[in-house]
Amino acid sequence: MHLKIRISLFMLFCLPVFALAQQPKYDIKVVSCIESLVPSGLGRSRMISLVVEVNYQDFTSQQTAAKNDKNKSKRSEIRIKEYEETKLLNFYNEGGIRFQNIASNDALITSKINEMLSNGWELFDVKTGVESKMANASVKKEIFKALINDDSESANDPNGLFLTRYYFRKEIKE
Repeated sequence: MHLKIRISLFMLFCLPVFALAQQPKYDIKVVSCIESLVPSGLGRSRMISLVVEVNYQDFTSQQTAAKNDKNKSKRSEIRIKEYEETKLLNFYNEGGIRFQNIASNDALITSKINEMLSNGWELFDVKTGVESKMANASVKKEIFKALINDDSESANDPNGLFLTRYYFRKEIKE
């Protein structure tokens, strides 16, 4: 009976410690795909991935009630100039939505994902978002209005983008 209690106590107190000690550590990599929703092929679509290491703390300031210093980081210092850029095709052309472009983008994105997987990265999350002010309006009519009035801040602005972020991780071997 005492042996069963000892084993139970060991499992209750020691196994969680072993489980915490064996938590894997990961490197993280993000691949962003920005696909234009601007009609007539006027937008730009790209797949972007980072090729340099950046430390966010270099551009971070601490704010407190007693100290309200402005973050002195300059945009030119933050802007990264070393990245991988793959051209993607826009969703639209003058005739409307272009399904061949979507298929081409899917092929390029799939190629990138397959390369990452073959290099030992695991795709563990995908997030998407759309930014567009377009409300129930004719796209061509709104483009025409925008060209004449240059009123791109209207509620029916046809400009927009579809953003997908692919999050990869690779276990760090110690």
